[in-house]
Amino acid sequence: MEDNHFVYILLTERNTLYCGYTDNVEKRFQAHLEGKGAKYTKVNKPVKILWQKKFTTKSEALKEEYRIKHKLTRKQKLQLINSE
Repeated sequence: MEDNHFVYILLTERNTLYCGYTDNVEKRFQAHLEGKGAKYTKVNKPVKILWQKKFTTKSEALKEEYRIKHKLTRKQKLQLINSE
């Protein structure tokens, strides 16, 4: 069985962006909608998945999640979303 490692960015009702890691984007998005995904998305309800990217290893995915969350500005995140 192939491992799936994804980084994704969600748009919230408050027009904020949320970045996360998962092995199943649709299942994780559903968890966010049900208020079970993360503290942030309990308060900032997700509206849609704006971007997702698959990685070969969990390590690669987690490094990219960290980079997006902690190194990129909102403008840079939007550029990333629009470039792919």
